[in-house]
Amino acid sequence: METPVGQVPWAIKGELILNCNCTVFCPCVISLGKHAPTEGYCQAWSGIRIDEGFYGDEDISGLNVGLVLEIPGLMARGNWKAAAYIDERANEAAYDGLINIFTGKARGTTGLFGVLVSEFLGAERAPVTFETEGNARRLMVGKKIQGEIVPVPGKNGADQVVTNTDYWMGPDITVATATKGRVRAFGRVWDFDGRSAEICQIDWVGPQGK
Repeated sequence: METPVGQVPWAIKGELILNCNCTVFCPCVISLGKHAPTEGYCQAWSGIRIDEGFYGDEDISGLNVGLVLEIPGLMARGNWKAAAYIDERANEAAYDGLINIFTGKARGTTGLFGVLVSEFLGAERAPVTFETEGNARRLMVGKKIQGEIVPVPGKNGADQVVTNTDYWMGPDITVATATKGRVRAFGRVWDFDGRSAEICQIDWVGPQGK
């Protein structure tokens, strides 16, 4: 008998990068979505590099995911729109598992997507490349998402990190900025060069304890 989606164990360890239209560091990290984005609304792309992961019996290690997010106001009020690009190397079981994780159906850490996303614009297989060169991170999804972010240097050139937060992505968020943030996807045409960005080491699980 097949295990219902919301009861399948899953986990993802890796790194997440995100670039949004906020002019300075995203206030959602500290306000937990209770403070409006700097422009009053949020438009963002995100990349996830899965270093280790599984969905049920399926190994999803080594795969990448790209996301497009649109939030009309306060993050905590919901009514989000979202879309996903799944690594074309994913087999059918891995693809289905990742869709369940990133729509919130799999519950756990990303279960909030099931509550906050009112419209899932769709998912597509695509060549999703997540590269690290020096301190720069790049996400390339064909011509749909072309992004590069770098940490904002602090004292003595060290990264600035907001630590011990209760942010859903992870407790420690590295403050970054986009050197390139271009989205041409699902009717959206965005350019967020020089805008807010984040780097986060992720350790997500589901559905237990969430």
